[in-house]
Amino acid sequence: MVRLENLKFGYSGTGFRLRFPEFTLDEDERVAIVGPSGSGKTTLLNLIAGILSPESGLIDVDGVNVAELSDAERRRFRASTIGFVFQDFALLDYLSARQNILYPYRITPALKLDAAARDRAEALAVACGIGDKLDRHPTALSQGEQQRVAICRALVTQPKLILSDEATGNLDPASKERILDLLFAQAAEAGAAVLAVTHDHELLPRFERVLDFAQFHEGVG
Repeated sequence: MVRLENLKFGYSGTGFRLRFPEFTLDEDERVAIVGPSGSGKTTLLNLIAGILSPESGLIDVDGVNVAELSDAERRRFRASTIGFVFQDFALLDYLSARQNILYPYRITPALKLDAAARDRAEALAVACGIGDKLDRHPTALSQGEQQRVAICRALVTQPKLILSDEATGNLDPASKERILDLLFAQAAEAGAAVLAVTHDHELLPRFERVLDFAQFHEGVG
């Protein structure tokens, strides 16, 4: 599902350098990324999703070299192929929770917003414990509830790749397990791979492989 080779990236005006020689993520595989703050974990997810572009190297996702796509092509590819749970949630305050969950369908003509998609959004919200809050706007939701909305949005399109940046970071232990169960169940149903950044080492046994990111960056991020 994901293949990286000789990946190099740096933020202009900083000492941060990311050098990633090789990495593969198979279909159906669940991999956790750990490492110190500023080591580039979020940067890697953004590169894979096409939000950032590398200086050089290959980023192959589902047979597509993401680095060679235009900005518009990357947005379309990301919406149709990747479910991304952002660390800051990236919700739109002027939309309800339901509209935020279904937002990928509003911005991607290739995705069909039909009854099945709406039903899936409702089912995900219920599974995440926010089924009764779908008509509320993000400002009327707690941080944990906003996080659940972001998770539902990432899963609603049944993506082939799920990228998770601290998806369980603001949740209590029981909720963390529940959300991880949901992520893995949805991934299994869609045949999707999961690549998840986490600082919670108690969750690592749930993953098939753990990637320690400390070795892949230079300088500070």
